[in-house]
Amino acid sequence: MSLIRAGDLAMLVPEKGRPFIQHLQPGKELQTHRGSIHHDDLIAIPWGSQVKTHLDARFLVLEPTLHDLLLRIRRRSQIVFPKDIGYILLRLSVGPGKTVIEAGTGSGAMTTAFAWAVGPTGKVISYDRREDMISLARENLTRIALEDRVVFRNHDVIDGFEEEAAEALFLDLPKAHLYLSQVQSALRSGASFGAILPTTNQVSQLLAELEQHAFALVDVCELSLRYYKTIPERLRPVDRMVAHTGYLVFARSVLPAAEEEAAIETDPDPEHSE
Repeated sequence: MSLIRAGDLAMLVPEKGRPFIQHLQPGKELQTHRGSIHHDDLIAIPWGSQVKTHLDARFLVLEPTLHDLLLRIRRRSQIVFPKDIGYILLRLSVGPGKTVIEAGTGSGAMTTAFAWAVGPTGKVISYDRREDMISLARENLTRIALEDRVVFRNHDVIDGFEEEAAEALFLDLPKAHLYLSQVQSALRSGASFGAILPTTNQVSQLLAELEQHAFALVDVCELSLRYYKTIPERLRPVDRMVAHTGYLVFARSVLPAAEEEAAIETDPDPEHSE
């Protein structure tokens, strides 16, 4: 049985209304209009327990998922939606120990997802030219104890990235097509590139520019999400759905033709060399 520990992030879910996410610390308490709960009363009890406030209101105590955290992130700008984030992580093959670059930090939703995925041995490098957005993103990461996995750079990527041989790079910038030379310099050959864009003309500009650079396996897609009412006798879609939020573009960085030929000449396969 898994027990809650001091320092854990906990989500307290009321019978009705929005959940509360708390970083549990001895001596602290959660105060709500339904009453208060002492953190000390949560530490060392099993996840999934039900607790009561001093006003006898019930709360379910759960470990928050990444989805829970992203839905409650503080924001000053439009964030990448969870339905898109999951697919982005999959397509960029982001996992433990990986180094990922993003440009366009914004409020830090995508940064949070990358930091969650790379684990304690990975690293996220996040670029934004607005210092206020970096400050907000850092606050959001600190609130859930992921800030140590992220390096923030207050820098316009039109001047290039500081890194080389990164394993994945993601752009959340309106003119992504202007930065492909910089992207290619920052990625190792074969690495994954992704971008999110709100309009088709921006996607067309990026596709045209991808053809002028050494990228392969280009894909464009968008994702829609429809929920269903969880009533067994009347199972049907809810009245609203999360439809278009952005177009996703993916590609793989490859060696330019001239460099590829030179690499083959200087590093032949020993099994087939004379």
